[in-house]
Parts: sequence; C-alpha cells; structure tokens
Amino acid sequence: MTAAFFQQLSALLGEKCLLSDPADRQAYGYDNSSLQGMPLAVALPSSHEQVVGIVRACREHGVSLIARGQGTGTTGATVPCDSHTLVLSLQRMERIIEVRPEDRLMVVQPGVTNQAVQSAAAEHGFFWPPDPTSAAVCTVGGNLAYNSAGPRAVKYGTPRENTLALKVVTGAGETLRTGVRTTKGVVGYDLTRLLIGSEGTLAVITEATLKLTPLQPAKRTLRAFYRDIHSAARAVSAIMAQPVLPCALEFMDGNALDMVRPDMGASVPEGAAALLMIEVDGIDSQLDELVECVVAAARVPGALSVEIARDPGQVAALWALRKALSPALRRVAPKKINEDVAVPVSRMPELVTALEQLSARHRIRIVNFGHAGNGNLHVNLMFDPAEGDQQQRADACLEDVFATVLSLQGTLSGEHGIGLVKRDWVGKELDRTSVQLMHAIKAQFDPGGILNPGKAIPALPSVSTEAPPGNS
Repeated sequence: MTAAFFQQLSALLGEKCLLSDPADRQAYGYDNSSLQGMPLAVALPSSHEQVVGIVRACREHGVSLIARGQGTGTTGATVPCDSHTLVLSLQRMERIIEVRPEDRLMVVQPGVTNQAVQSAAAEHGFFWPPDPTSAAVCTVGGNLAYNSAGPRAVKYGTPRENTLALKVVTGAGETLRTGVRTTKGVVGYDLTRLLIGSEGTLAVITEATLKLTPLQPAKRTLRAFYRDIHSAARAVSAIMAQPVLPCALEFMDGNALDMVRPDMGASVPEGAAALLMIEVDGIDSQLDELVECVVAAARVPGALSVEIARDPGQVAALWALRKALSPALRRVAPKKINEDVAVPVSRMPELVTALEQLSARHRIRIVNFGHAGNGNLHVNLMFDPAEGDQQQRADACLEDVFATVLSLQGTLSGEHGIGLVKRDWVGKELDRTSVQLMHAIKAQFDPGGILNPGKAIPALPSVSTEAPPGNS
C-alpha cells in the first residue's frame, strides 16, 4: 500500500515536493507546543488541484492527513498522532491572487503570511483586522484554522467576522466554495464560519476571500499602571462599558511586569502591579476627545498613572515588550502550561481574583496577560517538572482554572484552539448533544475520517447498552 501511495503522490507532485527523508519529516512533526510526532511523509503542493489529488490519494489508501502552515500553534493541532499520517504543508501556496480596494476584499492562498497580507492591504489604505503576535511568520491558513485574532479583535473582530468566502477541499476530495464576495449574503447555511476554527478536521482551505477594513488616519497609544490586578480588571470593565471602543486593550499582571521591568526601567511607577496598554484610532480631529473618554474610564480607584505614549519610538517599544512576553516566559521556568481562557468582560475582576487565589493555594506561579477587551487572558502556569510535586500541583491548578472559567460563563479557549492539548477538556464545556452533532458534521465533510483525526473534539461519549428502568 505504501509504495503505491508514494508512487501516486510522486506522479502528482514530483519527487522534490514529496519529502520522505526522516530529517525532513521530523521538521514537520511538531508545532509550538511541547508535542512531537513523525509523519509518514510531507507533501508540498502549489495548487488547489494538487491538494484535491492528495486528499483523494489519502482517502483511497486510508492515510490520515494533516494540513499545516508554519506551525506556530500551541495546542498540537498539526502534530501527527501516528506514523501513518501525511503532513500537507501549504507553505508554497503563498500567492496573493487579487486585491480589490473598491470591494474591500483580497483573495489569497493559505500559505501567505499575515504580515504579507497587511503590507499588501496597506498599499491601498486598508488592513485585515486579525493580527496574532506571530503575524510576521504565521499564515492566513493557520489564522483561519484556529480563528486566531490578536489585539485588534476587541474592535474589529476575529477571522470569522473578517472572511467573506473560502475555497476548500473536503475529506471526500471534493471542491467546495463557501460564502460570497459581498458584505451581505444569506443564501444557505454559513459554512464559511463553520470551517473557520475547525482546525483542518473538516476540509483543507486552499483559497480565502478576506474582508478588508480602511486604515484609520490617526491612532493614540496609552498605558495605564495600577497598584493591583483587581484595579486593572475594574478599569477594563469601565472602558468597555463606555461608548468609545478602543482598537486594542491589552493586560499584563505584576508577574509579567517583573519579567519586562529591566527593559522598561524608570518608566514603571513604584508599586505598579498591573498594566493596561490601550490604543484608540479614528479621525485626527476627533481623537483628542475620544482619548479623553477612555482616559476617564481608565482612572478607576487604584490607578497609579494613565499617560499617552509621547512618540512613535515609545509606541513601538511598548508593543515590543508585550510581544516579548511569550518567549520571556520560557526563561522563567523550565515548563509552562499556557491557556488562553476567556470570560465575559464584566467578570474579569472575578477571574483575576480567583487566579490569584489558585496561585497561592497550589503554590504555582501564574503569569497573566492578554486581550483584556475580549475577556481573553493567557494564563501561564509556571513550574519545574523535575522539582518535587510541581507537575502534579500544576495539573491540579489547571483543573481549578478551567472549572473557575466555566463557572464564570467563560470558554476554555479564546483563540489558541483545541488540538490535542485541550481536546479532552471539551466535554466539560459542551454537552453530549453538541459533541454528537459535531461528530455528525465531521462525518459529512470527511466520510473517511482522514482529516486531522483525534483533534479538536473528544471521542463520542459511550452509550449504555443496558435497558432503561421499567423496560425489562
């Protein structure tokens, strides 16, 4: 079977676009999680037609298939579960097909980077709102697979709100077009939004029509320091409850500040234990008034200072520090559990209070930062698995973190996805009926079950074969 499968792929792609050497395969067997697998081979298609052929070959030979971008995900969604899996890397499908400023849209292949999209859109006075921290290297296909958003989602939404249409290949090897090229359209079910965030379990995206947004002519960046995380959380609620919506509202707690304090120097007030980074955009003549509204809301009891960045250099430095946090965490402890939970904004104060209590109870250092305007916090549990029972305490703390988030009407993942890392937790948030329906949907899109099996949704709950009481 394997020889025939390789012959079929080689005829389709050519030998240079089918990698079988162990060293080449290993490089495509991991993502930004700690998980690793070894794929059977790696396919590098450059066209939609080649993707169709690859999917059909995998179905014919019973080979699992994982579509992959640059591997910046953190949940193991692109990690092979076994050695009988083909990785389909979309990195060579990196073309911007069309830019239509008059229709406010751009059509791209999935391997184009987020940054390339932003640069191309900016030439026409537009941008695509999703902007993950890894925008310089992450691909549009990956953004769509995870529904990854970034700071601007607070005002402009996620990929689901900013994607008009898709061209995909289902698990049956069929071409499917979803969506429209207009901002209105209600014909049929909304399959575009269903596919976005499905982590490659339903179809392989080969083309996306992105909705562009005009760049605002002016922007101001503010930073506000607070004496504790509770004050900062109350400020987030106050900012989101007033009419002026910031285009970014980021949160860093005291532990996060400690990591970047050496770089920020004297600009960090004495006693500061939390920071909000706020951006407001709009028309220049109105911006002062808009900023005043946000500043007033940010000055809750416990605010130490609220100030506007003085020059572009300060703005760049502020965002550089925020983006340096993720790699900096790796230096704090040998191991971390990074969860991007989300709760309603009004319940942010309760969440940060509970996280503080859990940190003390389990004796696990917790570093919090993230997209506060969406109630989306990156909760990082720092520990050393080689030290005593730290691993066990971290695992127990994670259980309590998830339970707390769900008790606050929140969700277990805001934008990092599910993959393998969170798959077994999904049943704590979704009911049995929802999970059964998701399996039925997958069976329709992927009747052979070859697309990224074992990811995103848990196995179906076992059904008792015992007769119900009274039916003997």
